[in-house]
Amino acid sequence: MSIDVKKIGEKVEKESQVLARVRSEIEKVIIGQEYMIERLLIGLLCNNHVLIEGVPGLAKTLAVTTLASSVKASFRRIQFTPDLLPADLIGTLIYNPRSGEFTTKKGPVFANIILADEINRAPAKVQSALLEAMQERQVTIGEESHLLDDPFMVLATQNPIEQEGTYPLPEAQIDRFMLKIRVTYPNREEEKKILAKMAGSNTKTEVNPVIETSDILRLRALTDEIYMDEKVEDYIVSIVQATRTPEEYGLDIASMIQYGASPRATIFLAMASRAHALLQGRGYVTPQDVKSIGMDVLRHRVIITYEAEAEEKTPEDIVTAIFDNVPVP
Repeated sequence: MSIDVKKIGEKVEKESQVLARVRSEIEKVIIGQEYMIERLLIGLLCNNHVLIEGVPGLAKTLAVTTLASSVKASFRRIQFTPDLLPADLIGTLIYNPRSGEFTTKKGPVFANIILADEINRAPAKVQSALLEAMQERQVTIGEESHLLDDPFMVLATQNPIEQEGTYPLPEAQIDRFMLKIRVTYPNREEEKKILAKMAGSNTKTEVNPVIETSDILRLRALTDEIYMDEKVEDYIVSIVQATRTPEEYGLDIASMIQYGASPRATIFLAMASRAHALLQGRGYVTPQDVKSIGMDVLRHRVIITYEAEAEEKTPEDIVTAIFDNVPVP
């Protein structure tokens, strides 16, 4: 197995130059926010969806549009508003009075990269219109199903639910996102650089497309090849199992968990750990990869009870306790 790992490591070293070019283009525009950039790249490598939460003004939308500009792929931005309709998202049937037939007009969801901007400002029926697209990679309009482009990923931004005019995403919708990341304020040094770069009337920076869809497909295949030892697989399963039966792992937090993470969390945690290892330039997964990405995979899949809320506990507190107590291989 060591020979295989060595070969994979050589492939990773070669392909890391491609990922470095993408990072370089994004960093032309985005100052700091390395955590968010890395998670967006993980979503790209895993061909999966990412939900970005943060207060307005933290460059969430700018980061997604910059990433899309660095990729030679189709991109659509959809601004979610309270009056948005499902047809505005997926498309509709238009009647032609001359022929007496209906023709399909496809919506903006038919693209490689979708920016669902402020997704929690639209009502539930619009949010649910994305469910089939995100899970089945197809859209049904009328009686016909239409396959979406490959790759296809939804990068959604949302404001904290405490803010005015927001609708909380239903559990079935939020579970489709591989990662939910929380973006915080920049530090003092980063904010001073932002001021120097952006506080002007002409702050547009040209971003060049440096990666094609064929490169993405190749990188995705390499991500699947990243070696994961059986002990790391057992560690991932234990982490997810601990969200359902914490008492088996010596944790007295069962009364705080209403629902634990589903098997989808196990799958996504393994995929994201492989992608994280690839971004670190390794051809194998370590427990630290699982720990580094685990919070982003689990924070929106652990549903806490009213008792936990009364004690001012958050899903992040539960996940942290699990990682602190489950033995590391």
